[in-house]
Amino acid sequence: MEQTKKIYFASDVHLGAPTISNHLAHERRFVRWLDSIKPTTSELYLMGDIFDFWFEYKKAVPKGFTRLLGKIAEFTDSGIPVHFFTGNHDIWVFDYLPAETGVKVYREPLIINLDGKHFFLAHGDGLTSHEKTFIRIKALFTNKLAQRLFRLVHPDLGIRLAGFLSRKSREKNMAEDGSVFQGEEYEWLVSWAKEVIKTEHFDYFIFGHRHLAQAFQLNQNSKLIYLGDWITNFSYGEWDGSEFQLKFFKE
Repeated sequence: MEQTKKIYFASDVHLGAPTISNHLAHERRFVRWLDSIKPTTSELYLMGDIFDFWFEYKKAVPKGFTRLLGKIAEFTDSGIPVHFFTGNHDIWVFDYLPAETGVKVYREPLIINLDGKHFFLAHGDGLTSHEKTFIRIKALFTNKLAQRLFRLVHPDLGIRLAGFLSRKSREKNMAEDGSVFQGEEYEWLVSWAKEVIKTEHFDYFIFGHRHLAQAFQLNQNSKLIYLGDWITNFSYGEWDGSEFQLKFFKE
């Protein structure tokens, strides 16, 4: 990697979320960040829940997001790889998004070496038994028959239903643990990562999902990074070839 180039990571933008009051301003802010990093970007990792809901019907996709989709295509057209992880909110990405924007889609965690460091990359959902309910829901949502049946629902109704379920899910999550640090011993992804490194070394675990912008030192040689979100934190990760930093977008 060129010395001046960096790898960037962002997650949990939740474009189109029913709890966001100004969707256009929300999208524009994220696109301005993309503009600001483009000159120094060698690769971009979008780590899940970029959209609050996404479903590709045969002849339709959710309305909006044109600025983001155009900006992603601008990155890939200029030769910058963009890696897109499906999260628990945008699990229904199929062929349209990669075909139109050039992103590479990941539905499972990715283990990769960057500049000699061992990375474990994932949105962070469904990795542990803590999220038993979601694991069951994910099994349903990834079922081919269930996807075909949902495609029979008119997009106006399907997207309205998705917005209702998204709001209820967020209310439930906030009531239970929300985007609040639970204490290191109760952060299930931290506990899970500590178990993993007992048998396999990783220099970095990079997760979204929790909406926390926080780093944890798992042991002397391993760190876990929560990337935060773009609803309250406007945070992102930056890898410069030797150090991973958690940063915040300020205009």
